[in-house]
Amino acid sequence: MSALRDKKIVLGITGSIAAYKCAILVRLLVKRGAEVRVVMTDAAKAFVAPLTLSTLSKHEVIIDLFEDDAWHNHVELGLWADLMIIAPATANTMSKMAAGEADNMLLATYLSAKCPVFIAPAMDLDMWKHGSTKDNLTKLRSYGNHVIPVGHGELASGLIGEGRMAEPEDICAYLENYIESQQALTGRTALVTAGPTREHIDPVRFLSNPSTGKMGISLADALAEQGAKVNLVLGPSHHRPASSSVHVTHVISAQEMYEACAQMHADADIVIFAAAVADYRPTQREAQKMKKSDEDLSIPLERTVDIAATLGAHKKDQIHVGFALETQNGLENAKGKLQRKNFDLIALNSPSENGTGFGHDTNQVSLIGHNIHEEMELKSKKLVAKDIVAHIIKLL
Repeated sequence: MSALRDKKIVLGITGSIAAYKCAILVRLLVKRGAEVRVVMTDAAKAFVAPLTLSTLSKHEVIIDLFEDDAWHNHVELGLWADLMIIAPATANTMSKMAAGEADNMLLATYLSAKCPVFIAPAMDLDMWKHGSTKDNLTKLRSYGNHVIPVGHGELASGLIGEGRMAEPEDICAYLENYIESQQALTGRTALVTAGPTREHIDPVRFLSNPSTGKMGISLADALAEQGAKVNLVLGPSHHRPASSSVHVTHVISAQEMYEACAQMHADADIVIFAAAVADYRPTQREAQKMKKSDEDLSIPLERTVDIAATLGAHKKDQIHVGFALETQNGLENAKGKLQRKNFDLIALNSPSENGTGFGHDTNQVSLIGHNIHEEMELKSKKLVAKDIVAHIIKLL
């Protein structure tokens, strides 16, 4: 499976004869599972048709900041991308990038990008060798940009030498090598639980909680992004991982969740217990719907299996991470759970804080370990997941 799978990529195309190669580049990126959005300069239209690129990418090609009375949000596009590639990058565009100019949509998106940026230069031999080009490349590298080496061969002018844009296959290989080098969990296996469980009283009634599974799903995605093989055991939820590489096992009850986890636990290097598992279940499930009567009803309950504690007792050379949702004595209770369930790290949060707890897209947690106590600010669950995974990597 390609390291580019599920990556969101902005491809910036400038006015170079090499722009015709971008049709092949888009096709290769999409074939590897990436989602590609194309941004072109006006000059690039002379070398490759926007219709071709929109057909191959399955998205509208963006050229102008303002087009047909619509404003294209370069900031949103820059934040959306996991990677940005500028290919071909002309000497003119690289000069503007080095100077921080933003007189077109491509440059505005580049200045807004929070992701790694890759530049594939394309120009004639003398332009490539010119001192100002070298200075601009040095400055662009100093900003953290990655410059993909140019090729050697016949140029548009007829000269032979350096300056050719790297071939599309080589650009893809460069990106894949970069991503793989950045994935700290390649070769590791992770097991994550997420969502609620349902403990049925009868065929139509059950005991449960408002968990949506968003936090655990975000953790599964963050682990996959770092190269881990991820098994997600998911209770009833309509949410799904963004990464297609995450293997999902759907369960309903606490017992089903335990049995699924028990089968996969021994092979996992990392185990995150993020599910909101019911602590009790009815001692008996009625086969038919219970009819209402004028009498009060008592339903005997029994304990469900404590998945984290049970698997924690069998923990070997593994990292176990848990969650503690507390309404009082949070720190004390979290530290107690850390010991009882043999956790290496626990995320403490409270449903009483604004923007935290069940159903929200945000969360605010305190990370507590044997030598860790970090208070984190309110942020999206996706960013919280990335922070937790970063701590797991340190523990490994």
